[in-house]
Amino acid sequence: MYLKEFGLHWQPLLAASIGIGLGSALSHYTMSLFGPALIAEFGWSRAEFALIGSIPLINLLFVPFAGRFTDRFGARLSAIIGFTALPLGFLAFTQMTGSITQFFAIWVAQHLFGILTTSLVFCRVIVERFDSARGIALSLVMTSPPLLGAIAAPAMGALIDTEGWRAGYYAMAALTGLGGLCAIIMMGHSQRRAAATAAPQKAPTKLTKAELGQLLRHPTLILIIGGMFLVNIPGVFASSQLKLVVMDNGVSSANATWMMSLYAIGVIIGRFLSGLALDRVQPHLVAIATLGLPAIGFFILASHVTAFSILALGIAVIGFAQGAESDVGAYLISRRFDMKNFSLLLSLLTTMIGAGTAVGSVILSITLHYTDSYTPFLLISVVGTLLGALLFGLTGTRRAKAGTPDAVEDRRLEEAMASETG
Repeated sequence: MYLKEFGLHWQPLLAASIGIGLGSALSHYTMSLFGPALIAEFGWSRAEFALIGSIPLINLLFVPFAGRFTDRFGARLSAIIGFTALPLGFLAFTQMTGSITQFFAIWVAQHLFGILTTSLVFCRVIVERFDSARGIALSLVMTSPPLLGAIAAPAMGALIDTEGWRAGYYAMAALTGLGGLCAIIMMGHSQRRAAATAAPQKAPTKLTKAELGQLLRHPTLILIIGGMFLVNIPGVFASSQLKLVVMDNGVSSANATWMMSLYAIGVIIGRFLSGLALDRVQPHLVAIATLGLPAIGFFILASHVTAFSILALGIAVIGFAQGAESDVGAYLISRRFDMKNFSLLLSLLTTMIGAGTAVGSVILSITLHYTDSYTPFLLISVVGTLLGALLFGLTGTRRAKAGTPDAVEDRRLEEAMASETG
C-alpha cells in the first residue's frame, strides 16, 4: 500500500510540488536579486530596502483566515485565487515609479493573497490523498521550494543583469502564472477523508465560536504551537548569521560559503529522513530526535570551536532540523485532529514560525547590542530548541481519541511492533 499510493496519486503530488515551488515561496529565493537594481535606479538606501524583512509580520495576521478559507472552500479554489494574485503583483512591480512605499504596498497586497499558494493549500492536497506514505509525500512536496529556487535564482539573476529588473518581474509573472495553471489543472478536485479511509466527505460545516475555542484550548494543539514557536526562535540566526559566526571562529570566507551549502544539503536530507521516519515511527519521537538536534549545532558554535570538521557538523545538523520542522508539524496536525480543520491549524503553525523568528530577531539584536557577541543568543537557542522539542515530545503522552486518524495510526504502529517482537 505504501508504494501503491504513489502510483495512485502521483499527479496531485506533482501538482502540489509545482504549486508550492512556484508560488509565494519563489520570492524568498529571488527577492534579493532585484535589490541592487532597484536601489540603483530609485535611489533607495539599503536600510530602507532591508525593511522588507519586517513586512511579513503584517501578513501573519491574515494567515489563519487563509487557512480557514482553504478548509471551507478547498485547495483548488484557494490556489486559483493565489495564483491570480501572484502574477498580477509581479506585473504591478514593473509599473513602479520610484516610491519605496509603493513597492511595500504592492508586496503586501501580493503576498496577502499569495498565502494561498503555500503549504496551507498544497499540504492539504497531500494529506487528503496519502495515508501510509503521508510523511515522505509531505517531505517531497516541501523539498520543491529550495530545489526550484536553486534553479530559478541564477537564471533570474542573469536575466536581470542583461535585460533589467522589469524584465525579471515580467519573467516572474510568466513563471508563476504558468506554474500555477499547471498545478491547478493537475491537482484534481478535493478528496476529503474521514478517518483513515479514502471515502470523500461533504464540505465541512461552519466552525462555531464554541468549537473554535475548544479547538484552540486543546492541550495537544497548545503543545505543538508552543513547540513550533520555541524551535523557530533561532530562525533568523540560521538564515542570515551563520556565515558570520563561522568566520568569527577562524574559517575563511570561501570555506564559510562552502559550509552554507552544507546547511542547504542538511535541509534537504532532513526533509527526506524525517518523512521516512514519520511513516514508520511515532511522530512525537521523530519530533524529539529531529527538532532537538540543532541544539548540538548551536552549542558547537557557542563553544568557539575552530576545527573545520566540527564546525561543518554543527552547520549540517542545524540545517537538518530546518528541513524537518515543517514536515513534523503538518504530519502531527493531520494525525491528531479532524481533517476538516487541517489548513486552519496548519496556519497557526505558520504564524508561530513567523512569530518565533520575529522574537528571535529582537533577542539577537538586543544581545548583540549589549555584548557584541553571538554566544548569549546561541545559548538561548540551545535552551529554546530543547524546550520546543520537549513540548513536541509531550504530544505522545496523550492517547488519541478512538476513531480519529491518530488512533488508527497508533494501533497500526502498536500491531507492527508487536509482530516484530513476537
